[in-house]
Amino acid sequence: MILEPVRLIQLSEIQDAHKRIAPTVVRTPLIRLELGPNFPDIRLKLENLQPINAYKLRGAANAVALLSDSERQRGVWTISAGNAGQGVAYAARQAGVPCTVVAVETAPASKLERMKKLGAELIPVPYDVAWKALDERSFPGAQGTFIHPFDDHNFIAGHGTMGLEILEDAPDTAAVIASIGGGGLITGVGSAIKALKPEIKIFGVEPETAAPGALSFKMGSPQVFKDWKASFVDGAGGQSMFPRMWDRMKPIVDDYFVVSLEETKKAMRLMAEKTRVISEGAGALPLAAALTGKAGKGPIVAIISGGNIDLNKFCELIAR
Repeated sequence: MILEPVRLIQLSEIQDAHKRIAPTVVRTPLIRLELGPNFPDIRLKLENLQPINAYKLRGAANAVALLSDSERQRGVWTISAGNAGQGVAYAARQAGVPCTVVAVETAPASKLERMKKLGAELIPVPYDVAWKALDERSFPGAQGTFIHPFDDHNFIAGHGTMGLEILEDAPDTAAVIASIGGGGLITGVGSAIKALKPEIKIFGVEPETAAPGALSFKMGSPQVFKDWKASFVDGAGGQSMFPRMWDRMKPIVDDYFVVSLEETKKAMRLMAEKTRVISEGAGALPLAAALTGKAGKGPIVAIISGGNIDLNKFCELIAR
């Protein structure tokens, strides 16, 4: 398969996407986390309030809207640990397009169940098989137009719409922190923000168990994370950094943070206590990073990318 070369996401493409997806997505609130004078000024961008409880709907809605008639007739498929699959399934159902998801079989049951309820046909596979299929962009038995869950120009432009909203609601923002799984979220949001206010810092964050982005930044080239381990942070932290995504992120991301699983759990508990927000592990990484002080005093926007977590698991993780 010959892929179009990686290119910068233009501000005009993000602005067009914002209008295009407005009927499908929620313009999520940006709320201040009240922690007192000894903490950084942190604002939470609550993407857990999207109809699928995750930001992926932005990219999926834009990608599905831009399909040709013949592509719609053939249906779409994607690869996902849950949130991208829900996003594509939701957007496809609204457009009357059949959808298949090659789904990571260890994803939370709530994510798998919701993909089915949205009409997606699921093909369950182990994580490493899904990661390999992401690289190869093919999987036996998956039919139709492939929508890559992060290395897709239209998908990334859809995520960029969040950056426009952040700057409208908090023009004084000094830094934005986003979790990195494949890199689509940070590339989209960073593209919008750097086009409008290049002085704002864009920081990526990964869990200690899966941090190929931070390793790639340290080494200066895309790396495989050899000590990768599965954890409750299932929506971020890949097994490797895809070279194309590294090319997309290099001009946009200022630095990369790594947080521990314990810091992530504490961030999940803090959000539940202070704002009554239920966040999945990946959604809590940016807050965990902001609380370390490494991103400065703020104002820092922490993107709470999703809240798709089994409630029993959530309660178990935040119990003291």
